[in-house]
Amino acid sequence: MLNQPLVTVYITNYNYSDYIEQAIRSVLNQTLKDFELIIIDDGSTDGSKAIIETYAQNPKVSIIYQKNKGLNITNNVALKAAKGKYIVRLDADDYFEENALKEMSDVLEEKPEIGLVFPNYYIVDASNNIVSEIKRHDFDNEVTILDQPAHGACTMIRVASMKKVGGYDESYTCQDGYELWVKFISKFKVTNINKTLFSYRRHNNNLTNNEDRILGTRSRIKDAFVKKEALQLPKVVGIIALRPNYDIALEDFNGITYLEHKINILNKAKNVDKVVVTSSDTSLQSFVKEKYGEKILFVERPAQIERINVSLFETLYYLDKNQTLDGFQSILFSSLNFPFVTGEIINDAVNTLAIFKADSLISVRPEGNKFFRHTGQGMQTILEQDKFTKLERESLYKYSGGILLTNIKSALEQKSIVNGNVGHIVIGEKAAVNIESAFERKIANYLLQKEKVEKFN
Repeated sequence: MLNQPLVTVYITNYNYSDYIEQAIRSVLNQTLKDFELIIIDDGSTDGSKAIIETYAQNPKVSIIYQKNKGLNITNNVALKAAKGKYIVRLDADDYFEENALKEMSDVLEEKPEIGLVFPNYYIVDASNNIVSEIKRHDFDNEVTILDQPAHGACTMIRVASMKKVGGYDESYTCQDGYELWVKFISKFKVTNINKTLFSYRRHNNNLTNNEDRILGTRSRIKDAFVKKEALQLPKVVGIIALRPNYDIALEDFNGITYLEHKINILNKAKNVDKVVVTSSDTSLQSFVKEKYGEKILFVERPAQIERINVSLFETLYYLDKNQTLDGFQSILFSSLNFPFVTGEIINDAVNTLAIFKADSLISVRPEGNKFFRHTGQGMQTILEQDKFTKLERESLYKYSGGILLTNIKSALEQKSIVNGNVGHIVIGEKAAVNIESAFERKIANYLLQKEKVEKFN
């Protein structure tokens, strides 16, 4: 193609008149000059158009005005219009460092096997003050499981590779980067640059503030990918392991017991093939048989392996020895203490294990609070969480939601449920509600009643 630029940069804008000029200038001031810039205004109603029009005569700039179509449709509009060998999106409220295009395109030029490359970045506030620096894992030397996606914007991608995966799925209105990542890593190699090459602006208008929407969309993306690729899911047995004289199994929760509630959730989860309840308590055995007959298997386990300080691995080992696990590839332990973990979340766990080829998987919540330990000289922060540069490897997550999913073979070989490449799913705040105490159970019942009122209204 004659006059083909090396890189296509496109800026997506919707009512970011306060920031878009800085974004445009950060592209035009790049040390790499072999690029084109496409500015796509998605139906802005502020003063954006007047700013954009001041660049209309620049030979490197093309402008597209369209009615509000949303991010993924706009991404595909840019892909169709792009003339470059590589393409990268810049959101209108973010901006590049001056060598960003050169650094990323150099990697793609030197390594034809790489389909996508992304850098570290700064987080800035509305006034351009740098709040922190985010440094990603070293993908070439540290990463063995690809379940931490690149940032949706400021990631450079081979146009040919992008077209081979079909561009962006326009049925999603957010999480474009995650959707692309899931299908991209199944076909192409990816890497990153240990250099900080753009600034990501965090303010009240960011979509990333809407956690429930993000998590729900990610779950749907993975489910759709599994179906489209006809991905082989493991055959999963769901285990509810109960401890007599400690468990809340037969306490009331919305007119049924906590045990019935959890059984119902697992039964509705399409990615769970069989549900097993296990305990040394024969009264629980009678309860399960009376309620469910042959539909739910009850396995009596020795009392010594259900003590609080004994690992669940001992239960897995016991169930394997008595052939309960025959015919299954994975085992899912699901705790009664998290009543708001849904069947959709459990399905997502199984999908995630398969997509990222994990050996085991846990449900977690990101932990932003500071943690301290006493060193003998007083309290000191763990991992120096208040430092300016945030290393991805030092991010903290809290096990929550009560999901432990593992490949049975690898767990037996490693003698641990959490083993090998450990995947994760992030769950929402409600799913993370733990009901160990009577007070926490009151909170759960309050949330349940509130949910009923909201549905009724």
